[in-house]
Amino acid sequence: MDIQQILIKYWGYSGFRPMQEDIIRSVLAGQDTLALMPTGGGKSICFQVPALAKEGICIVISPLIALMKDQVDRLKTLGINAFAIYSGMHQTEIELALNNATLGNAKFLYISPERLATPNFREVLRYMKVNLIAVDEAHCISQWGYDFRPPYLKIAEIRHIIPDAPVLALTASATPVVVDDIQEKLGFSTPNLIRQSFERKNLAYIVVKEENKMGKLVEMFKKVHGSAIVYAGTRRRTYEFARELNKNGIPADHYHAGMENEQREKKQKAWMSGHPRVIVATNAFGMGIDKPDVRLVVHVDLPGSIEAYFQEAGRAGRDGKKAWSVILYQDSDLLDANSQFEFSFPDMEMIKSVYHALGNYFSLAVGSGKNTGFDFDISDFCNQFNLNPISTFNSLKFLEKEGYLLLSEGLHFPPRIFVKLQGEKLYKFRVENADLDIFLKIILRSYTGLFTQFTKFNINELARRTSLSVEQTFAKLEKLNRLGAIAFVPPKSKPQIIFTEERLDAKDLYISKENYSMRKKMALERLNSLNVYLTSNSRCRSISLLNYFGESKIKRCGQCDVCLERNKVDLNEQEFNAILDQIKPLLKTGAFEINDLIAQTERVKKEKVLKVIEWLLDNNKIAYTLDKKLYWL
Repeated sequence: MDIQQILIKYWGYSGFRPMQEDIIRSVLAGQDTLALMPTGGGKSICFQVPALAKEGICIVISPLIALMKDQVDRLKTLGINAFAIYSGMHQTEIELALNNATLGNAKFLYISPERLATPNFREVLRYMKVNLIAVDEAHCISQWGYDFRPPYLKIAEIRHIIPDAPVLALTASATPVVVDDIQEKLGFSTPNLIRQSFERKNLAYIVVKEENKMGKLVEMFKKVHGSAIVYAGTRRRTYEFARELNKNGIPADHYHAGMENEQREKKQKAWMSGHPRVIVATNAFGMGIDKPDVRLVVHVDLPGSIEAYFQEAGRAGRDGKKAWSVILYQDSDLLDANSQFEFSFPDMEMIKSVYHALGNYFSLAVGSGKNTGFDFDISDFCNQFNLNPISTFNSLKFLEKEGYLLLSEGLHFPPRIFVKLQGEKLYKFRVENADLDIFLKIILRSYTGLFTQFTKFNINELARRTSLSVEQTFAKLEKLNRLGAIAFVPPKSKPQIIFTEERLDAKDLYISKENYSMRKKMALERLNSLNVYLTSNSRCRSISLLNYFGESKIKRCGQCDVCLERNKVDLNEQEFNAILDQIKPLLKTGAFEINDLIAQTERVKKEKVLKVIEWLLDNNKIAYTLDKKLYWL
């Protein structure tokens, strides 16, 4: 089948979105390719279609377990065999996935980056017929990026094992320096960037300095109809804002990573269906969610960076219709962000103390624990060792960036079962274990695929079918597992910590001072960029964002808060900028009376200069001295 037929057969689309076909044809030509596409641009089709068009298997590297699970499930519903391997899986489950990949029974193998370093995976990889390596969230490979993950650096090493497989790297947020770094770190044979403009012509970016955020929210929701996301900085604030919105007649619910997974899934599903209209969430919400009709995204607390904001804002208006992304801030938010910045970088001794405490918390001996995952309650951990939660969390994030451990949010993993015995061995087992025979027979009759892959099941439903309590059902499953008849993976939904290396003695823990200083410097630059974006009210928001990501856009969007104010001046952009270019240097060097300032401008009508001055005063770019002279702030 050609790529058009594949698109129609599996996705039912008659044509590709902009840039998708260019990316696909580049990959099919065997070229290493970096694709920059905005959030919601249809990245997955760019590697799924060419992988289906060629013989062999596509290796997909992703840091997001939730996204891996979701895409594997979607592919399977389309009749495409796909598997995923990530930390915390049952060893038999991993072996099954690898066996299917090597035997040619799978078209896609999703894998977390830390798995690339394991000798077992590298050995098995030699026997796979890999047609493509897809690298999702490719900015994670760059130490200049906002979400650097050291395991991504191992991708270049596996390319030596499968040198004929091209790489497709995908990201929705990369500055020019990160773009170059991605291609270098992935070992591109020649630079090859295919870039879709990040401009969203239907999305208006608005920044509002507002003390009464709740009142402003209510006002916005009465003007703008349709689904919305409100991002808040803490779990407590998600609850508070949702409660107040409901009091004001705006149906809303709250969402954060600390909730039980079933509760999160229920809330997400309800919001996706349009009831409630508004979800108030921490930034744990939104990854992998594709709801096209979101009309409004509001940040009531500052986003973590321009990159994070751009991704979160991009969840609005994916259907191409008019949408808004709004940041509500006040001066205290900027002060808080600057003070929290220092907490984000605990000193070296704090980081080592947290690492040492972790080992004791999980009773891990020095030299053990590699690739072992543990349920983790950060509140209990901090209470037990009398640690500051904020400094502890940031210490853990730093240890993650140094490659010592992984933090996994509380994802729901349903119980899964795989029958290990077949034929005569299974018959003999049932005869020798008569107390388990009926139970095992019901399992075999109830589910398909038990002999070839791990199969999800509902524990309550199985208990009903076997006329046992849930506790008795668990006990029999555990016994079958212990006797080697099945491999049983219990349900799991708590956050986890996975040790990616053996536990070290704290004194042997190496933390690069150079990396520490560099990350702090880059984080400060990102914070300053965000501050400039928020406080600048003379530059089009869309231009500011696109320039940050390396696009040389010069035409105003005409719909952001800055442009709307500028439109009131009744000057075209060229006239406004020409006047501004004349008076700004003057006011930066000294103070002028209005008439003297007007006299300094050339070939411009007085009325037009006055309009620009009025706009600059209204937007706090200039001010009067006590003796009524104008100066630049």
